[in-house]
Amino acid sequence: MSAHPGGPPTAVPGTRSRPARRLARTVTVVASCLALLAAAVVVGVRALGQEPTVTLLANWTGEDEQHFRRAVIEPFERKYHIHVDYQGSNAESQVLGADVEAGTPPDVVVLTGPGELAEYARQKHLVALDQLVRREDFGTSWATPLADGHVYWFPLKADLKSIVWYPADVGGRQLGQAVHRPDRWCLGMGSGATSGWPGTDWIEDILLQRYGPDVYERWVRGDLSWRSKQVKEAWTVWRDLVGAGGDPELVRRALKTPYRSASEPVAATPRGCMLEHQASFIRNQPAWQHADGRYVPSAQLIFGAPAPRAWEVSGDLVALLHDTPQAKKLIGHLASADAQRAWTAEESGFSVHAGVEPASGGAAAWHRSLALALRDKRTPHCFDASDSMPPAVRDAFAEATIEFLAHPDHLDALLRSLDTLSATRGLTWLPSVCDGTS
Repeated sequence: MSAHPGGPPTAVPGTRSRPARRLARTVTVVASCLALLAAAVVVGVRALGQEPTVTLLANWTGEDEQHFRRAVIEPFERKYHIHVDYQGSNAESQVLGADVEAGTPPDVVVLTGPGELAEYARQKHLVALDQLVRREDFGTSWATPLADGHVYWFPLKADLKSIVWYPADVGGRQLGQAVHRPDRWCLGMGSGATSGWPGTDWIEDILLQRYGPDVYERWVRGDLSWRSKQVKEAWTVWRDLVGAGGDPELVRRALKTPYRSASEPVAATPRGCMLEHQASFIRNQPAWQHADGRYVPSAQLIFGAPAPRAWEVSGDLVALLHDTPQAKKLIGHLASADAQRAWTAEESGFSVHAGVEPASGGAAAWHRSLALALRDKRTPHCFDASDSMPPAVRDAFAEATIEFLAHPDHLDALLRSLDTLSATRGLTWLPSVCDGTS
């Protein structure tokens, strides 16, 4: 039988109809058997360990994991015939720590914290990437050389943080009035084992915009006291903006709300909050899609500055733990312009790879402007401060923001405790987190 476009199948005339039909069935059965046999061979080869395998730990689960597999992992497996044993976890720091302690770490890991990676590098758990990744493909705030001169990570995906989101139908005058009303800020502190980090983002960005990257770097390196005028002021400015210790219902809602749900009142009727200080990835949340979310630099809205002193940024950073041929192949793939382009296109995210265009002509205006801000050479970029600090300090900082939101009168004790912890011997501090600084 042969199919004709636009019409039903038509049998071949005469006595050839029945044999042709039998032949088609035979071909179909044989093809199906071959497909099953091929699948069985692949499974058998993997089961016998004859196909090279590389293990990868990252934080993408659910739909994000599906996107990552489709855009990045599957093309790698097809090209190199190397199986990727992927594990996605929302508690990847804890999973990695347990695996390292047990002596069974993954070959490759994707983490958000360069401070955590620096500690693993100090303990000789990471493999230097100098021969695998071109430094010129990424800026120094993204692929930071450590004190030994080697680079141990690079970004697969980047985000901008020094921004405030608002609905498209809200005008400039309304924005100016809303800034000083705590109930107009969407704030959710919940994030499982890492709850509190939205508060650290606020304090970091306030410090960066008020005092600039030089003071910010001193603090992130552990050279500026938590009780300094600059750092303490950042906490009190945040207190006044979001109403820490004020309306009990407002505080309770912020403490109980997961960060991904903080913007839901934006799409409610009547509308609740209308401003959210959050990274570029939050624009993919349904509420901001519904409200046609736009953004403004935080420096401009909160402090009336014409432009940011610097951009705070974050990223998903790739590191190598096992120097195997298949793991190095995966590192090269993840660092390539093709893989970065595919992943960011799938996620509507951002790559800072020099070989990837900031945004295509079909992207929305807000998306293009964010992509260009991440590449802006005129303004320094500073990596997220808490992510860059030693893990113990990072975690204590996040916990302190939760305590402070409920009890701002505890600030002096909280800062004293953070100073004591930061002075602990043996902590690993990054030498630099900003580019374009003097």
